[in-house]
Amino acid sequence: MATPAFAVSEEKNRWLREKMAELGVAEADLEETFVRSSGAGGQHVNKTATCVQIKHRPTGIEVKCMKDRSQSVNRFLARREILERIERLQKGESFRDPKVEKLKKQKARRKRRASGKYEK
Repeated sequence: MATPAFAVSEEKNRWLREKMAELGVAEADLEETFVRSSGAGGQHVNKTATCVQIKHRPTGIEVKCMKDRSQSVNRFLARREILERIERLQKGESFRDPKVEKLKKQKARRKRRASGKYEK
């Protein structure tokens, strides 16, 4: 099954197809569902299912994307995110977002410092 074309530039669609081929990710490996978004966007997001959830069956990685009001753009963004995570997993790194991991470490460090500060 070929990768569908999304509402982004042809260059981005081409990059997505090439990246999927490079990482060995087939469209059949992806389980895609659509749900209603939340947040900004008003009545439009409340009435349409623009939020995209994708699960890569072989690895179990799940991505949820609702950055744009367009379902097609969200489908592209979700695929891009899942490819980044699969690539990190193949390199032996954590497939979680490095920014989120850094924030979690900072929060844990603050919590340790705060707990030691008030215990006497």
